[in-house]
Amino acid sequence: MASFPAEGIAEWVTSPAAILLGASLLDYGLGDPPHWLHPVQVIGWGIDRYCRWVWSRNWGARAQKIAGVALVLLTVGLTVGSVGGLLMVAQWVHPVLAGMTHVVLLASCWAGRSLRRAALEVLAPLERGDVPTARRVLSQYVGRDTQDLPAPEILRAVLETVSENATDGVMAPLFYALVGALLGQPPALWAFAYKAVSTLDSMVGYRTSPFTHLGWASARTEDVLTWLPCRLVLVTVGLLSGKPWYVWRICWRDAPWDPSPNSGWSECCYAAALGVQLGGVNTYRGVVKRKPLLGEPHRPITPEVIQQALGLTRWCFVLWLGLGVWGLGVFPG
Repeated sequence: MASFPAEGIAEWVTSPAAILLGASLLDYGLGDPPHWLHPVQVIGWGIDRYCRWVWSRNWGARAQKIAGVALVLLTVGLTVGSVGGLLMVAQWVHPVLAGMTHVVLLASCWAGRSLRRAALEVLAPLERGDVPTARRVLSQYVGRDTQDLPAPEILRAVLETVSENATDGVMAPLFYALVGALLGQPPALWAFAYKAVSTLDSMVGYRTSPFTHLGWASARTEDVLTWLPCRLVLVTVGLLSGKPWYVWRICWRDAPWDPSPNSGWSECCYAAALGVQLGGVNTYRGVVKRKPLLGEPHRPITPEVIQQALGLTRWCFVLWLGLGVWGLGVFPG
């Protein structure tokens, strides 16, 4: 009976293709356990401490912008350095341990299962008619005020969250992991570099005080890094929907009106593909804000529509992963 040499097993376990596939399966099967310490929490802790240190000095706008640039460089540098150091230590202990460590780290960059779990946690009470519980659960995942939202607005909030985070929480980290792998570098390093920037943007990338100047560099960097993956998501969702030209036409018409160069496009391509309309009036801490309308309301937003959106994200992920693995030479071209 034939057997594989230990060196061959270790080489396969530590190969980029095996790491990508293993991380994908781990995220699909386990996701991020709610009570475990997540790397993003550590990154967020460091960002929070740095911001408090800057604000305690009462610096002016120019100094805060310089500090904001330093914040991006420090956060990305420390994140990538820590991940690279951990992989080096694991490799020193044993190659198989390095491969397993790489899989776990990379899986933590993808929010596929977590995004689905969050959506279903809101849908479950809503489908039972328990709107107050659905509002309370939704408030854990969105920034808008939820205490008075009716069921249709809860469903819109869930779909907007699912469609926006499909890009920056799932597909963009996968994109950069694949870029790293295709360049012969550890995919987790590239995925974590993007994840660090995404975390910066979510924490400090606001135009309102006190983040206006300190968060400027974080917001611009995230906009640039997400631009290409977002447009590739648009193309992929359009192809999967079977109506790519319609999706592109609606996005070109509606998405540029959104103040974000990426989230509007991400939300709009899902809205167009699913035949629903997103956007409208939201309230944040009592302040009413109107977002541009995205898509056409050919049908109402229902739990089934949200399930279809989650399915689109899953198939996008599978397609990109398959093409990436094929590009790495695992399957013959």
